[in-house]
Amino acid sequence: MDMDTFDSMLRAVPAGGITSACGFSAAGVHAGFRKNPERLDMALVVADEPVACAGTFTTNRFCAAPVMVSREHLGAGAGYGTARAVVVNSGNANAATGEQGLATACETCDIASQLIGCDAGEVLVASTGVIGQQLDLAPFETGIPAALEALSTHGGADAARAIMTTDTHPKEYAVTYESQMLEYVGASFTVGGMCKGSGMIMPNMATMIAVITTDAPVAPKVLHGLLSGVVKRTFNKVTVDSDTSTNDTCIMLASGKAAPDAPAIEPGTDAYAELERAVYVVCEALARGIAADGEGATKLVTVNVTGAASDEEADTAARTVANSPLVKTAIAGHDCNWGRVAAALGRSGATFDQGNVSIDIMGLPVCRDGLTVPFDEDEALRRFEAPEIIISADLGAGEGAATIWTCDLTHDYVTINGDYRT
Repeated sequence: MDMDTFDSMLRAVPAGGITSACGFSAAGVHAGFRKNPERLDMALVVADEPVACAGTFTTNRFCAAPVMVSREHLGAGAGYGTARAVVVNSGNANAATGEQGLATACETCDIASQLIGCDAGEVLVASTGVIGQQLDLAPFETGIPAALEALSTHGGADAARAIMTTDTHPKEYAVTYESQMLEYVGASFTVGGMCKGSGMIMPNMATMIAVITTDAPVAPKVLHGLLSGVVKRTFNKVTVDSDTSTNDTCIMLASGKAAPDAPAIEPGTDAYAELERAVYVVCEALARGIAADGEGATKLVTVNVTGAASDEEADTAARTVANSPLVKTAIAGHDCNWGRVAAALGRSGATFDQGNVSIDIMGLPVCRDGLTVPFDEDEALRRFEAPEIIISADLGAGEGAATIWTCDLTHDYVTINGDYRT
């Protein structure tokens, strides 16, 4: 399938998000996890009936209680199954909370399942916020009924706002497309999602917290394979501060409501390629949104590395540049200091000869064959006014390539994190 042709058929859903796909409703409420009564702090996403579900979770060994519970509900190592609802709270991570934290996560599932009318194993939970503090169950006891009362197909925006921590704005996106495959003729499939993430971001599975939905028909195991592949190319390519959270969770639900009588989409088919691309576009938009909204950030930074010995080495090199405090502060100061990029590439561990390296910043050639290229500093300053800063490096060592998204590093990052608990 020609993806360029397919991309031209993808349409962004205006104000789209988690409830854009058929078969889902959502709500965001103030349950009491946060002191400010004006701030939404609990989201609920509910499927009309049990649906295919897949998840990817943090590899951090200090993983949070909700991660353990949701992973267990999706078959432990399998990562897929069926689900009816997802409950997400902000303000408290329920991480490093021991048996009591696990009990709270389990009881949350029990409360939701009894009110929704499903099995507790069909409820997934996620939490975000301060680590090491016990999560109070009481807000769930009042918040879940309130969320069910507010549940609607237009509740996605409130849900996206309720999962925010230090995010400056909610992150949601959705696309729709009409399948070109004969078995799905006339069917329009939608993929939508929401996520949160601003600090403690260098996922090693997914993002901080993301929920993705689709109304395409997909079996749980196939959905997991699709999600895992997309996550590796999107959320796992984001870094704000090189810290991997204890709570990283990415959950995808598939209702099949857009083609209820059609066969499930299978790997290796053009229909699978269509859906995979749509999921990629949504997750890429959300991933870029996380990088752009990094704590204290003023710029989205895209680091492209080509010409590496392998894709893995390209990733290593690009990630080292993206995580370099010297590179990130230079961008914050609008300083076209390519030497910091070269130094990061050189210490990354990627294999290359410095005499073959070329570097561009914002489209300006600044290094060729490992040597400086004169450039107009005033023009560089002008280009630094753009909202996205692009750094490109060709290592001249092979065909490997990778892209990493990050942000600049400002004084505000220190302020936000210095004051996080107080």
